Amino acid sequence: MPQRNAALLIVLLTLPLLLGCPKPSTPPPTTVPTPAPRPTTPAPDWTLTSPVFNDGDKLPAAHTADGQNVSPPLAWTTPPKGTVELVLIVDDPDAPTGPFTHWVLYGLPPTTAQLPQAVPTKKTLDNVGGAKQGKNDFGEVGYRGPSPPPGKVHHYQFTLYALDWKLDLGPGASRLEVERAMKSHILATATLTGTYQR
Repeated sequence: MPQRNAALLIVLLTLPLLLGCPKPSTPPPTTVPTPAPRPTTPAPDWTLTSPVFNDGDKLPAAHTADGQNVSPPLAWTTPPKGTVELVLIVDDPDAPTGPFTHWVLYGLPPTTAQLPQAVPTKKTLDNVGGAKQGKNDFGEVGYRGPSPPPGKVHHYQFTLYALDWKLDLGPGASRLEVERAMKSHILATATLTGTYQR
């Protein structure tokens, strides 16, 4: 009888090993995957134009520091579906110190289709749906035209961004602040380039 009890005990102790122990369940990951960045390539059906210069042409003197230094008139076609806000940034990638910002404009309603010539250098534009203007690299609010050093031709890129959300920024923001706020929310871009040389 003692031998039988001992054998039974051994079987009971080894049974879990023979059957296999269930593995503890692994909790689901707690991290949320980072969303993929939005495309920033131009939309084929979305264009930015100006009645005073064509893409790649020289900017009229009126829109430079050698003239009246006012912004050129701009117009664009209907933005992509889902656009909530438009942002305009104008810069000079040929500046000696690297890309130099001449204009930062955000909060443009998606129903806006154009900007007039000589947009006032005010922080808020009531006549353009309450759009806001940020600081350029001259440390001023609004548009300031080309004033390149003598020598090579400089290219001034007018880039319009279609966003899928509204930026939570007050007037007077820097370009860096605007770019950070619209990261991963860019649906498409439209670009117009003007040149200027002294």
